[in-house]
Amino acid sequence: MSKKKKIGIVILVILVVIQFIRPTRNKSTEVQVNDISVAMNVPADVMSVLKTSCYDCHSNNTSDMWYMNIQPIGWWVSNHIEEGKEELNFSEWVKYKPKRKAHKMEEIAEMVNEDEMPMSSYTIMHGEAKLNAEQKNFYLIGQWLRTIR
Repeated sequence: MSKKKKIGIVILVILVVIQFIRPTRNKSTEVQVNDISVAMNVPADVMSVLKTSCYDCHSNNTSDMWYMNIQPIGWWVSNHIEEGKEELNFSEWVKYKPKRKAHKMEEIAEMVNEDEMPMSSYTIMHGEAKLNAEQKNFYLIGQWLRTIR
């Protein structure tokens, strides 16, 4: 057996084995008592946008995504979600201090208006999450943020 074939078999075996090492799912079974929707009067249309475009990476509940079952993609996505939750976690909003909440609101407005959120790497697979002009340019997100400042 040639060296290339042996290396190929080893790589294949590794790829098969790592499929059994799964990242922890970002699924909370608890009622989200600290969620932004509990703490603030979030209009239904804004909440719909947040859940569609933000919650997968910025809450304690990520929708099941088929590609998370393929390793190492699942590990990469899981790590990305953890980083997103460290920056902003809508499921933990009540726990934030008022100054941090105000700063996060400013960051949301800035990131949405500069097309930095939702990230293009996310909207490639989740086209429904991409915000249209009406949603981001002050009708929904911006309008809502201005009313709570």
